[in-house]
Amino acid sequence: MKPENFSSNFSASDCRVSIIIKSLNEEKRILAAIESALRAIRTVGGEVILADSCSTDKTVELALAYPIRIVKLANADDRCCGVGPQLGYQHSRGEFVYLLDGDMQMLEGFLEVALDFMEAHPGIAGVGGQLVELNTDSLEYIARSAQLRAHVKPGAVDRLDGGGLYRRSAIEAAGYFSDRNLHSYEEFELAVRLRSLGWKLWRLPMDVVHHRGHDAPAYRLLMRRWQSHYVWGLGELLRASTGQLRLKMVLQGLRELWIYLGILGWWAVLLSIPFWPLSGITRLIWFGMSLAAPLALMILRKRSFSKALYSVVSWSFNAAGLVRGALRPRRPANAFIPSLILREPYGLSSFLKPGVPH
Repeated sequence: MKPENFSSNFSASDCRVSIIIKSLNEEKRILAAIESALRAIRTVGGEVILADSCSTDKTVELALAYPIRIVKLANADDRCCGVGPQLGYQHSRGEFVYLLDGDMQMLEGFLEVALDFMEAHPGIAGVGGQLVELNTDSLEYIARSAQLRAHVKPGAVDRLDGGGLYRRSAIEAAGYFSDRNLHSYEEFELAVRLRSLGWKLWRLPMDVVHHRGHDAPAYRLLMRRWQSHYVWGLGELLRASTGQLRLKMVLQGLRELWIYLGILGWWAVLLSIPFWPLSGITRLIWFGMSLAAPLALMILRKRSFSKALYSVVSWSFNAAGLVRGALRPRRPANAFIPSLILREPYGLSSFLKPGVPH
């Protein structure tokens, strides 16, 4: 659809929903994300904000054709997953806020249902739906889809991974939208802060977004996540929660944390074997058995060598990232993020009126 087909009249009083699209080098998919957001919002009233983390491709150039607010980090060194949502939130004005990744497409109809649900349930801070994963080839997404994760099922949940519609009053009570220090787990961290204040989260039994995800091979994706510091996120979350009452929620809600701690324990055993009071050949046998044990167990569980190997390697990457993230210094989570406004299409009145055809 052409960008001009989304033009409309605007009024500040009609900004009910702010859709924040966070992006970093998403030129292949950003137009689909923007157009889906504009379609989704036109019946409820609101705005679309692109929060860009200093993309080096044509993401921003392509987005400039649309009637949306475009902001970007003033400093590329601030890049991380937690920065994008908070950057967009700083420039948002909606009574409700929806978070969308630049590689996702919103499906029409969700916002209307979610808003009605939240109006009827004032104790609900956020509402999500079902994420439809279109990448079915990567080992990463195959492993993820095979997990029986309670928080993706309809009903009360402990987090809204994959995006959700949040009540601004709840976000304000929790202090900020997203912790700017986190390289991952930003949605879980928000959920923990909200739940610690007594708010609830809910997932509706309807498809909300299509997600393409990364199309890189699984092991290349692991390397990319190490280079981008994505695997630091859990350690950063633990450091942020230490000394806080919500730490118990973090420890209870993250099954993978105990897997990564187990990997660190495995490494400790391997490093200790050379110092065992045994003969050299006996120590070598114990080292070989200990080294192979996790892979052997996963082969028995998954009935696949490739899936088992990927699990062990992935856990090892994340265990190392856990340690690195826990050692990373923190900035105040609610500190203002320096940014630039690249496009403010209609001055201070950049909201789509509900019910106006475009």
